[in-house]
Order: sequence, then C-alpha cells, then structure tokens
Amino acid sequence: MSKPAIEKLYRFLNNEDGERVCTDISDEACEHTVTNFFRILLTHTVTKLGDTLSNPKTVLTWLMSYVNAPVYLISLIVPIRESGAMIPQIAISKYISQKPIRKWIWIFGSVLQFISIAAIGLVGLTYKGALAGWLMVGCLVVFSFARSLSSVTSKDVIGKTIAKTRRGKLGGYTAALSGVLVLVAGLLITYKSETDASVDFYTNLMFFASVMWLVAALIYASVKEFPGETESPSEDENAVVSKLELLKTNTQFRNFVIARALLLCSSLSAPFYVLLAQKHAGSESFLLGLLIVANGIASIISSPFWGKQADKSSKNTMARAVTIAAIMGIALFVIVTFFESFRNQLWLYPIAFFILGVAHGGVRAGRKTYVVDMANGNERTNYVAVSNTIIGVILLITGGLSALVSVLSIEGVILGLSLLGLLGAYRSYKLPDVE
Repeated sequence: MSKPAIEKLYRFLNNEDGERVCTDISDEACEHTVTNFFRILLTHTVTKLGDTLSNPKTVLTWLMSYVNAPVYLISLIVPIRESGAMIPQIAISKYISQKPIRKWIWIFGSVLQFISIAAIGLVGLTYKGALAGWLMVGCLVVFSFARSLSSVTSKDVIGKTIAKTRRGKLGGYTAALSGVLVLVAGLLITYKSETDASVDFYTNLMFFASVMWLVAALIYASVKEFPGETESPSEDENAVVSKLELLKTNTQFRNFVIARALLLCSSLSAPFYVLLAQKHAGSESFLLGLLIVANGIASIISSPFWGKQADKSSKNTMARAVTIAAIMGIALFVIVTFFESFRNQLWLYPIAFFILGVAHGGVRAGRKTYVVDMANGNERTNYVAVSNTIIGVILLITGGLSALVSVLSIEGVILGLSLLGLLGAYRSYKLPDVE
C-alpha cells in the first residue's frame, strides 16, 4: 500500500480531518506515527491470534483435558499464565528502564513465547496424564516470563510512538482484526472436528499458534522507536521496594490497582465456562470450535466500540464492561443450578462465552488505556510493572483458591468471581478520568 493510501486510512480510522494529533509523543515519533500505528496493529493482531489458538481458557483447557491431565492443573493454567507474566515485572522493569530503546526486549520475549508454545505441542504428542499436565504447566511458566518482558515494553513503546486519544482505538482495531482471524480459525476448527478430533488436531493448533509470535517479532523489528527517558543503574539500589511504595504514596494509582484486581472476574471465569460446557453439553471438539467462533465474533463486534469508549473515558469503560461480565456470570449460575433442562443445551455456552468475550474486551481496553494515559516515561513503566506484579500475586492466590473450590462446584466459582466483578465496577467508576 502506498504512503498516501496508508495516511488516508489512518485518518479515516482515527476520524482525523485536520492537523495530525501528536499529543504526548515527541516530534520525531510524530513523523512516524502513521506507519508505527499499522506495524503495531499487525504485530498485536498476530499475537492475539496466537493467544487465542493456544489460550488456556479454551484450547489449552481442551488439550489438557484430552490428554487426561488432572482437573486441578487445568484450573491453575489461567492464573499461572497470567500471574507468571506479571509477578516478575517489578524486577525486570529496573533493567528495562535503563534502555533508551526497548522494542528489542519485546522481540526477545516474543521469540521465547514461540519456543514455549511449540514445546507444549510436543508435550501433547508425547505424554499423557499428570506428567503431560505438569510439563505443560512448566512450559507455561517459561511462556509467562517471556510474556512479562513483552508486556512491560509494549505499553512503553505504545506510549512513545502512538498519540494520546489514539491508543484506545489502536487496541480496539487490533482486537477487531484479530477477531476476524479468530472467527475464521473457529469455523475451521468446527469444520475439521467432524473428521479429525485426534491429539494431532489440537497440537497442530499449538504449533500454528507458536509461529504467530515469530511473525510478530519480525514485524515489530520495523517499528520506529526513538530513545526515551532512562534510569541509571545506581539511581535506586532498592528498586523493588521503592516501586512498591507507589501503592502507599500515590492514591490514584493505588485505587486503580484495587479496581483492576476486582476486574479479574472476566478473565478467571472463562475456563470455568469451558469446563461447564464440557460437563453439561459434551466434550466434542466442535463445541470448542463454537466457543472460539463466539469469542471471535465478540471481538469483531465490540472491540472498535470499546476502543473509542476507552479514549473518551477508560475508567467508565472498565466499569461498564465488568458489569456485563458479572451479570452474565450470575445468570449462568442461576441457569445451571436451578434449570436442569436448560443447562444441557448446546447453544447456552457459546452465547454465554460470547457475552463474556464482549465484556472482557471492554475490561482490557479500559485498563490498558487507563494505565498508559495515567503517566509518562519511566513513571509509566513503573506503574505498569507494579500493577502487573500485584495483580499477578492476586491471580496466583485466587487461582489456587478457585482450583480448590472448582473440585466442589464449578458454577460456585463463577458466582463468586461475578460478585467481585460488581464491586470492581463500583471501584472503577470512582476513579478519576485521565483523558
């Protein structure tokens, strides 16, 4: 595509008629913001496709169930992946903050994610039972660490290259475009499941997903990032302690972390939706395809909307989205508990998963935009690192508790998480606007 065409498309997507908006970025970055917008868009699109095709909430849950991994390990994979990606971030942020150019750290993390997901596919082909489950969890730990490298640097690079009031739209269009690819993948899975439901079918999904991170690394290498603010190695010998003190000294940041912790219901609930579907509607692989299709449609329909809403008010976006997730969870609990004739219906779970996907897209768009817009430079890096580390610890604790409770009642876990989500909606709404 020619440069004028790319410029025209950028202006159309961002409703930009007059002078280019370059709020909160340097003049150098402003010159490349159009090409960077689309390079980051493509990068995040392919990684989101990789995420979906190896997602602990759907595909990995299905694969682990297929190889007869224990239920308690399946219940732990979402919190392990998410917390493992978050807990190390305070420690690694000190190293990252010393680098004027940070995209290469993201690229290293992406390549490591490629290796980890491919290894999960190999484990699925080779082992069964608890051994397969533990090996997959081990690969997931490595994947999570790699993800932590990319997570810290990603928001920092976006903050340096994409203008304020354009970052939410970037996330929204990314989710929508990846949603189209996810929809195609889900339809293919549904079609192929009629003739091929072997372990090769699921491990091939893992292998294909892993390649997405390799493609993403190649695209991201072309992003034009300019040197930014750095810290000296000797500036703070007690970096972890000093960064954690942000929770004590910065009221707005502390309240954001509390709200974000309560928003976890939209993420932690998903694998329990899948387990309920397997329990009451059957474990045929075409149902997995329907769940992925539902998730893809949810992204296509809702993500551009959530992105625009996040640029207007990211805290209201969080509040509204998590309210939807909480209401859906409570409704599903009531249906499964009190209406036996409905809980065995195949259509129930893709619809519920679709609504949860819509809500989770809003939660992600809102919280990511809020933390990027709340700060600048290394302050942004510190905010991201501290909030992610705290959330990672909370995820690990709540994930462990959910794994224990799920042995007794899967739907009970969904209800508990949904009630926390309602409280999260209130705390999000009380945050100050940052736009």
